[in-house]
Amino acid sequence: MTGNQTAEGPKHKKDLTRRKVVAAGAGAAVAVGVGGTLAAGAFAGEKSAAGTTASASGSASETCYKLTSETTEGPYYIDADKLRKDVTEDEEGIPLTLRLKVIDAETCKPIRNAAVDIWHCNALGVYSGYEDMGSGGGGGGGTPPSGEPTGEPPSGEPSGGPGGGGGVHQEPTDDERYLRGTWRTDRNGTVEFKTVFPGWYQGRCVHIHTKVHVSGTWTEAGYEGGNTCHTGQFFFDEGSVLASAEVAPYSTNTTTRTTLDEDTIYPDNGTEGGLLKLKYRKSDIAKGVVATITMGVDPEATHDGTDDAVQPGASASAG
Repeated sequence: MTGNQTAEGPKHKKDLTRRKVVAAGAGAAVAVGVGGTLAAGAFAGEKSAAGTTASASGSASETCYKLTSETTEGPYYIDADKLRKDVTEDEEGIPLTLRLKVIDAETCKPIRNAAVDIWHCNALGVYSGYEDMGSGGGGGGGTPPSGEPTGEPPSGEPSGGPGGGGGVHQEPTDDERYLRGTWRTDRNGTVEFKTVFPGWYQGRCVHIHTKVHVSGTWTEAGYEGGNTCHTGQFFFDEGSVLASAEVAPYSTNTTTRTTLDEDTIYPDNGTEGGLLKLKYRKSDIAKGVVATITMGVDPEATHDGTDDAVQPGASASAG
């Protein structure tokens, strides 16, 4: 995995082991209600909308007891093309600060110098590198989606747009790389990205893809060697998505939206399945959103998102 690699997909391994991975419970992530009130259990130093500082709660063991879900890589991963924390480029949208923490699932100790990838579509459902794939009908004006999308719920084989490319890696169709990036975790196992709130496309709910790579070497060219110990997706609650849909340019995305409950990839198990803890002002989400989650990983395992570690009923074909 190098910084100048742009067109090649991930190198899959035949001998894969299903890693055991956990996500933090209430004591490890910021949970703020839509009104801006800080919920119990937050990272130390995190502040609510009212400016009060929260302290960490719960013991280390309490933050490591739940298994989280592996998810498919999807077809639109580009291997470590951009080493950066700010992936926004010129994309319009609601500012999103994504704060991630990576810990060893067995010891609960932070994993430093891990390489964390994120990638997601823009407000209109388009992935950089795959603009020719379109967005499955996004854009072009119209009214924001409601909480009750019309038509039949999406099946496990969504068609059209990024959702229809299948689970097999697709070669990029262009040189754009917005809303993609890789950065290293610090001594506390944390990494923070600046991006925009994702939009939606046919067949999928709003989500962000991620990978965690460990045991490799950081060089001037990028991150080399090691193993991919986690492949997952982050998800957004319905309230935040509906609020974002009132804001331009999301309000011009006329693609029928798949809700969180309808999505065939989200395992419907909250934080364990990648559901982000969000902080924003309900009356003015356009000002920005802070999203936080802890990922527990087995640093010795390999999971690149192409094996069978997908929840029952979910499809490995969606992006």
